[in-house]
Amino acid sequence: MSVSNLLNREHPHLVFLPSGIGSLTPFFRLAVMVASSNCKVTFINIQPQASSPELTQFSRFISNYQAIKLLDFEIHSQTPSKSTIRDPFIIHIENINSSLYQLNPILSSLQVSAIFSDFVIAATMAQIAEDLNIPLYIISTTSALFFSTVAYLPVLIDEDPCTFSNSSGKIEIPGLTPVPKSSIPPTWMHDSPSNYLLAAYLLPNARSLSKVKGFLLNTYEWFEPETMAALKNGRILNTVFPVGPLQSYEPQKSHDFPWLNEQPAESVVYVNFGSREVLSTDQIRELGEGLEICGYKYLWVLKNEEKHDGGEFQELLTDSFLEGTEKTGRIIKGLVNHERVLAHPAIGGFVNQCEWDSIMLAAWYGVPILTWPQHGDQKMNAETVEKAGLGILVNDWGWGGEKLVEGKEIGWRIKQIMGNVNIKKKAKIVREKAREACEIGGSSDKAFVKLLEKFCRRY
Repeated sequence: MSVSNLLNREHPHLVFLPSGIGSLTPFFRLAVMVASSNCKVTFINIQPQASSPELTQFSRFISNYQAIKLLDFEIHSQTPSKSTIRDPFIIHIENINSSLYQLNPILSSLQVSAIFSDFVIAATMAQIAEDLNIPLYIISTTSALFFSTVAYLPVLIDEDPCTFSNSSGKIEIPGLTPVPKSSIPPTWMHDSPSNYLLAAYLLPNARSLSKVKGFLLNTYEWFEPETMAALKNGRILNTVFPVGPLQSYEPQKSHDFPWLNEQPAESVVYVNFGSREVLSTDQIRELGEGLEICGYKYLWVLKNEEKHDGGEFQELLTDSFLEGTEKTGRIIKGLVNHERVLAHPAIGGFVNQCEWDSIMLAAWYGVPILTWPQHGDQKMNAETVEKAGLGILVNDWGWGGEKLVEGKEIGWRIKQIMGNVNIKKKAKIVREKAREACEIGGSSDKAFVKLLEKFCRRY
């Protein structure tokens, strides 16, 4: 059944309720997608005091969009829990989860067809959804590979409580190639000071996933074929909907980067390590040297302005690098429109730590990635990138901060993604397959229609 055939059905009412921790982009894009398919949407923003540029843009877009209503919901600090864990991250999550129950009367009054939430608050939302008899769906903000690994954690721990007692060996997950423990986030290991995250945060949410009706993945079948095949057998997760790469809800404007507009096609390397700076001062110097010697022009975004402002910023990079910057590249402090940069024809390569949203954007535009995972899901994400042919992973670089990667090594790897014809050809194939998946009748389009049918059948 096509989306157009669904338009004559009565309007399902879908609630999007992200935790506010992590990327909101998949929620924004999916909310607009379902609203454009004749659904009513209530988007609950549970951290209005922490407004982001993404949220501001989304709010502006939906101001005249009658199908989507934005509802702010303030969370409040609670009485300190009995837990001895004083990690601000865990405390913040506890505050969010404690506040969520105040939404029960609101959700009851909205006549909700389904709730879309994220893994961070999965356990609480599974209970709330069960109490209210509302189907719960989880939107994943990472690779299918990493999400599957997290979902399988309860089985791994129940079978062997010492699974993460050391970093050697592999993790066995049904249908998947064994995952090396070197790819597992170091914080999961028993000797990590942050190991409590496993018991206090990951396991409770993972155990609740059996109550979830379905999972929306920002990926496409061709990009993660082994993982998608394993997920279809239902041994790791219930029903999955690979609906990516999720498209921007606003038409892309013409390129307004004067300097980039002057550069030849695929001649510029784009360096961006996400929303917060993850590299040490010494590593930034080495990266600067690598960009200086690679032979390609660059656009380098440094996010943490306090860390790199004024004279301190001058000291991070060599004099020769800064003197040559105007000729060879541009350094931007602050935010850029990430998608519009990757969409620019002058961009020929991308250096990134492998945040999943960035990977899907690079896949859509066919930009090869030099992956440099720093923490969390990023090593598995990078391995997925390499398997799909979208870029390269240098295993010797390890996790972020484990070793200082020298500038000459960085420069050589940049040359590899910028100048290797085979890498560029593979990246173009990734782009073709991404667009095929999202076309009418493509794998992601079919998954989205299948999702809509779940709600339309209720009317």
